[in-house]
Amino acid sequence: MTSPLTAPASQERWTPRLWGTLLVLCAAMFLDALDVSMVGVALPSIGSELDLSTSTLQWVVSGYILGYGGLLLLGGRTADLLGRRQVFLVALGVFALASLLGGLVDSGPLLIASRFIKGLSAAFTAPAGLSIITTTFAEGPLRNRALSIYTTCAATGFSMGLVLSGLLTEASWRLTMLLPAPIAVVALLAGLKLLPRSEREKDHNGYDIPGAIIGTASMLLLVYTVVQAPEAGWASARTLLSFLAVAVLLTVFVRIERRSPGPLIRLGVLRSGSQLRAQLGAMTFFGSYIGYQFLATLYLQSLLGWSALETALAFLPAGALVALSATKMGAVVDRFGTRRLIPVGFALMVLGYALFLRVSLDPVYAAVILPTMLLIGAACALVFPSLNIQATNGVDDHEQGMVSGLLNTSVQVGGAIFLAVVTAVVTASASEGSSPQAVLDSYRTGLIVVTAIAVAGLLITATGLRTRRTRHPQRTVLVAKSEDVQEERVPVRD
Repeated sequence: MTSPLTAPASQERWTPRLWGTLLVLCAAMFLDALDVSMVGVALPSIGSELDLSTSTLQWVVSGYILGYGGLLLLGGRTADLLGRRQVFLVALGVFALASLLGGLVDSGPLLIASRFIKGLSAAFTAPAGLSIITTTFAEGPLRNRALSIYTTCAATGFSMGLVLSGLLTEASWRLTMLLPAPIAVVALLAGLKLLPRSEREKDHNGYDIPGAIIGTASMLLLVYTVVQAPEAGWASARTLLSFLAVAVLLTVFVRIERRSPGPLIRLGVLRSGSQLRAQLGAMTFFGSYIGYQFLATLYLQSLLGWSALETALAFLPAGALVALSATKMGAVVDRFGTRRLIPVGFALMVLGYALFLRVSLDPVYAAVILPTMLLIGAACALVFPSLNIQATNGVDDHEQGMVSGLLNTSVQVGGAIFLAVVTAVVTASASEGSSPQAVLDSYRTGLIVVTAIAVAGLLITATGLRTRRTRHPQRTVLVAKSEDVQEERVPVRD
């Protein structure tokens, strides 16, 4: 259902309330990215003050990923059924409380619990926020512009989080945990006034409780298994049994969804070639980036001895490029279409990773690191808005939350899986007591894997270039050489 606030396709200028709605939603996306980037720099200080072992300390990060990645599917469908505005605001309030708790606790388990709760709340705000945009802004240039600005806030939040954490951690790591709380409260108060009211879905066929339970359990177990695999061993009995259990749960989940009159995920949505490419593209793009960011941070701080602030400033050009291009990307998508822009972005990402393979123990920033950061920034500016547009175009309003949750799940699960793979490769190629050059070589091996993941994403998304379009008055028919004939209600280039 669209709200009274919905902007018609012909409206070129946004009202102040439309801008206010978008800013509230952008604030939540900004907070998610800000929180993820800030905690990484603060980990050494957290471990020292709370006397946490390395294995326990990793759960400060993994707890957030577990809650976020494991509950996104449930969060997306809940937004459709219970009302997007209601779900978004409640989850944002929980996020603020968890941020406050995280800054005040004095024990590792409580801190990890607060991180899990924050991840859980983000699993509801992310799909609800995205679906509010897609049901408020009419499909086409208006939505493309809104989604470009919205997704840019993630890169901006991540970049600012790196810089702010470097500054705040000098005073206290607790400030990095507390900072999101007042921002979330301001966004919550603004949202109460500005967000369009949404009704619960009236024509749904009941709540898919078995699907919600099995689907959530399978995602939680998958994320947990992947996060723990590098420590437990990929070939260990625990890891293999966990993956087997995930396979069984997913099989049961698929059977439930195929028979349910009101499924958590309508599996038919994945028959669309553009939808499938968007989901796989999200997995590989974010998975390759998070692996690169992990290795680049280790390289700059552990090998080169750069401070946290210096490392953050090294990454800043990528985020700044994304932020500066925010208002222009909607027009770029309108002109060239997502099916062209996404492979181009992947190509830039592959080139950036390939350039970074040239790093040494005495690099020249302007010649090696800076070009990589600029290429990655350009890739993010092209790909992230395009993925969101491609995934949500042609989808009915009552399924926008479901598709948004599915896309965010692809991002989080892809990040968790590929980061674990990259970590395992680096660990396997490193030897105890290695020289700095040997450590660099192990990082380079991981970077080769990162590059290969990006190449896979490029090849997958490039298949969209083979589609041939025939336009009709009310729909666009896509005919692909390697896919069945599909009809998609997509009035703009995809």
